[in-house]
Amino acid sequence: MRILFSSTPAHGHLLPQLPLARAFRDRGDAVAVMTSDAFAPVLAPEGIDLLGVGPSVDVLFAETARRTGVNAAADPTPAAVAEFFAGTRVDLTADDALAAARGFAPDLIVAEACDFVGPLAAAALDVPFATLAFGPAIPAEFTDGLAAVAASRFSDRGLAMNPARWYLDPCPDLIQAPGWTAPQGRLALRPEPHQGPGAPAASPTGVKAPGGRARVLVTFGTYFAEPQVLGPILTAVSGADIDLRVTLGLTASADDYDIDDERIDFVGFTPLAQLLDGVDLVLTHGGAGTTLAALSRGLPLVVVPQGADQFLQAAGVAASRTGVAVPPQEATPEAVARAAAEVLADPVYADNARKAADQIASMPSPAEIADRLAAALS
Repeated sequence: MRILFSSTPAHGHLLPQLPLARAFRDRGDAVAVMTSDAFAPVLAPEGIDLLGVGPSVDVLFAETARRTGVNAAADPTPAAVAEFFAGTRVDLTADDALAAARGFAPDLIVAEACDFVGPLAAAALDVPFATLAFGPAIPAEFTDGLAAVAASRFSDRGLAMNPARWYLDPCPDLIQAPGWTAPQGRLALRPEPHQGPGAPAASPTGVKAPGGRARVLVTFGTYFAEPQVLGPILTAVSGADIDLRVTLGLTASADDYDIDDERIDFVGFTPLAQLLDGVDLVLTHGGAGTTLAALSRGLPLVVVPQGADQFLQAAGVAASRTGVAVPPQEATPEAVARAAAEVLADPVYADNARKAADQIASMPSPAEIADRLAAALS
């Protein structure tokens, strides 16, 4: 079997695909990922081929801003989101992607929920594709715009958009939006915190911080981890009797923070599975991968959304009381510190997070889903 994964060139879109890609690889299937060359260092250790197509995410954001006058990451309006994913990215990636996909000759294409390059290749090659979601279902106000822009790009190439044969869903029901209904072809898929290739599964529990203090993991992902945003929050939160483990993203260093506190431990880019051990609370921007990883361990959250799809995760966390969401207009450092203190003090949040963990644990594993998809294609 030949399985092609297709992803927007961003860690938050690619990394959630790796557990399923590994599952197909471990079955002995030929597996490749189609995305920007920038992700060669991520995929090379996995033994998964990279079909390098299209520009990096920075180029895509810049071109979308030129076309729309909007920063699609910081101000994710439906029109800007549609232009970024279904317009600009398809325009700048499609030709290379179609050539690469034809050369690979897949039996199945798996495309993350905001990727329209994979479905374009599926239509051109007349092969089935699966959509792999990465969080709560995207609202119709966004999906309608995405579909309309994508349809125009498909039509330009004499193609029609086909529906996904499967919708692979890693989101527990507890944090889906009220009134959500499962789409046709839905298969639940257990999400896994990102871990390095060949790493042993990390323990869901761990040793508490010295002195029995609570430990808070602060992670704003790879794109939104800006010291000017995080610094004031860290100063406010560190006033409590807790220990902080703070991820630095891809570009920052500990020297970028004017904080000298022995209870703050800065760490460089590290697979999330290695950071959750012994944690009591995750303070995050609300990326889907981070949110589901925390909930898979039964860890409550404080979500401070910065842009993109993070508002969806924030709403799901708040509604399910698996944590507290602090919206941008209210996200003073003091408000974030109060939210962290509230979640640590009230056991209802941890109780609800454990309910989410139970739902996630009951979902089929990536290996089970790989077997099921392969059987359906045979």
